[in-house]
Amino acid sequence: MADLLERRYAVSILYASHQGCTRFGEFRQALGEIPPGTLAQRLVELERGGVLRREVTDARPPRVEYVLTTDGVRLRALIDALAAWARA
Repeated sequence: MADLLERRYAVSILYASHQGCTRFGEFRQALGEIPPGTLAQRLVELERGGVLRREVTDARPPRVEYVLTTDGVRLRALIDALAAWARA
């Protein structure tokens, strides 16, 4: 898990997810200057790591959301502690 979290933007993506972001555009808006390719890659990595789950809604156009898994929710205390440390 540590190798997954050490990737650039991974913790920021998890923080944004804990704040309610679920869609690609919401993550881009919350994270600012993250390149779209990097964001897509990190979302895939977090999904493969079992922290996020990708849900596709059958609509026109298809709607994709990234939802925290149980393991992702369990990381909340760590993410909140890092955020508090960064603010201090």
